[in-house]
Amino acid sequence: MADAEPLGPASGLPQVCVCYLTRVDASGVTRVLLGRKKGGLGAGKLVGLGGKLEPGESVLDAAVREVHEESGVRVRARDLVPLARLRYFFPDRPAWSQESTAFRCDSFEGEPVESDELVPEWFELEHLPFERMWHDARFWLPLALAGDQIRASFTFGSDLDTVVSSDLPGVTLA
Repeated sequence: MADAEPLGPASGLPQVCVCYLTRVDASGVTRVLLGRKKGGLGAGKLVGLGGKLEPGESVLDAAVREVHEESGVRVRARDLVPLARLRYFFPDRPAWSQESTAFRCDSFEGEPVESDELVPEWFELEHLPFERMWHDARFWLPLALAGDQIRASFTFGSDLDTVVSSDLPGVTLA
């Protein structure tokens, strides 16, 4: 299932990718690699590895490139497992609106190192620090990492941080 458009056609929004590296530690605990963003959109938040597609680049090639640039780790496109196609809308900052294709990768070479963009850290899958991540992650990421393929849209409020609406079933917003 590793093709350039794993979850359907693109939306016309700017395209980005994100990859969640996972591994099982010596005690049998599954861990997920997140990185603390040093700057730019989401500065200070914990995020998966990824970023914008370059002109003419496939989402798979972008994910391979971004993982290496942000962590020093090498992944292969054939090892990327599609998790989600997510659309993000920021009515109060339209330039931030984008469509993200998310992947999981359990096979990689190297150990993550700090880059100009991220400080990497492994977290237990069962205890991801959602309070330090983008608000939408708590709704879709556990489902996706458990094996569900997610297609969803999230609209953020005027604070540019809080999800105010989503079409993902089961999302309850205050």
